[in-house]
Amino acid sequence: MPSIAAWIDRHAAERPDAPAVRFGDATLDYARMAALIDGTAGWLRATHGIGRGDRVAWLGTNHPDMLVLLFAVARLGAVLVPLNWRLAVPELRYVMLDCGPKLLVAQPAFAESAAALPHDPAACAVHLADPAAGGLAAVAGAATVEDTGGDADPLLVVYTSGTTGRPKGAVLTQGAVATNAANARAMHAMTAGDRVLTVLPMFHVGGLNIQTTPVLQAGGTVTLHERFDPGATLAAIETLRPSLTVLVPATLKAMIEHPRWAATDLSSLRAVATGSSDVPVELMVAFRDRGVPVIQVYGATETAPVAVFQTVGDPDGELGSIGRPAPGCSIRLVDEDGAEVPDGTVGEIQVKGANVAAGYWDDDAATAAAFHDGWFRTGDLALRDRTGAYWFRDRLKNVIISGGENIYPAELERVLRTLDGVAEAAVVGRADPRWGEVPVAVVVPAPGAARDRAAVLAGFRDRLARFKHPKDVVFVEELPRNALGKVRVDLVKALASGRPGTQQGTR
Repeated sequence: MPSIAAWIDRHAAERPDAPAVRFGDATLDYARMAALIDGTAGWLRATHGIGRGDRVAWLGTNHPDMLVLLFAVARLGAVLVPLNWRLAVPELRYVMLDCGPKLLVAQPAFAESAAALPHDPAACAVHLADPAAGGLAAVAGAATVEDTGGDADPLLVVYTSGTTGRPKGAVLTQGAVATNAANARAMHAMTAGDRVLTVLPMFHVGGLNIQTTPVLQAGGTVTLHERFDPGATLAAIETLRPSLTVLVPATLKAMIEHPRWAATDLSSLRAVATGSSDVPVELMVAFRDRGVPVIQVYGATETAPVAVFQTVGDPDGELGSIGRPAPGCSIRLVDEDGAEVPDGTVGEIQVKGANVAAGYWDDDAATAAAFHDGWFRTGDLALRDRTGAYWFRDRLKNVIISGGENIYPAELERVLRTLDGVAEAAVVGRADPRWGEVPVAVVVPAPGAARDRAAVLAGFRDRLARFKHPKDVVFVEELPRNALGKVRVDLVKALASGRPGTQQGTR
């Protein structure tokens, strides 16, 4: 099988003038994009000696150059390492030392960080791709490069967000990315006529692989925003008329709260995909009330990520579900002994399919712990109902075991979101001498609201079993989050444990 660069070559041959990527005022049609990919592959090979298995890192915001680089390394059988530009230099250096890229391609805005990253400058060249000077187009040659990549070749080393510890590099093959694209196309009923608006960062599989690479496989058009801005996103929806976009809960909320929300014409959107955490139903309802279907997708960096999804045709009663398995995935729920659980019982989600990562880069121990007989152990908990729909419950690592009872923080967080005076909240466990662990609510007060601990605790009366109620409330100015808006549970736990005194009331 040829590399995924063949997607672009095929569309260039069949529809050379069709728009592939839009960015600002510029548009790359498929013919031009294919030429840039070929020329960049030639430059990578001739100037930097990039070949099969070599790693090329990218440090920059969303830009067509990143997509060109992705398909160029695919043609060579090489590997792209997208770096999270929001990380500090020591964090980026850890990733660079872990995967050992032969070349770092960076935007000039990150030149200072790029210069500090390579551990051995002789082993890792740095190239600044300046958009003002043409970016990769300025170095791309004209020679044709033979397509030597294939399904089995590693294509991406994507580092996990590291919400609980050191990040690990999930290795996604070209076959995994292609299978994921097919899964995503099935989720969205995606065709060459679709216009995708990408506002999430493409250093994460959510921004790169839920809609962006799938629409290029389909022959449609992707419009890139350098980074998310709610006003710019609303303006683009109204003027460019995209049919699809992906938004995580934090960006859904930012758009709903923007002054232009009510007046913006959203009618071009056939669907908004969302995921990456337990999505508050009220955020989805706000879009649905505007006539825009919101469909959930479940997955992880290690699943490329599309593993379970909803479609626009799913019953209204399944709002809040994560959907059903993708065509290219097998899903099972297991207990702590590895036995499959019956419908209606919470178990750990495990995923098997050609979209699943080959393992973690240079980390046999972590690979053995997470992957077994082709199954990826997600560490997420869900239940399956009698109709086959899956319902997310929580992260396995987040479960609080208090007095022998399992308490799922997400269940408490759903209650907290309904309380007056609470802007947002997270629930974590705190060590307790009597119960082993107790739940603690870490709360961001709504603007102008009092920091009323008693009122927050009272909000749980008659809504959840008493043993599940938070035993303390910690008020903070904001919740610590990572680049995609996911709450950093490790930092929230530090906030909770730093507050002395736990109420040990009746259970």
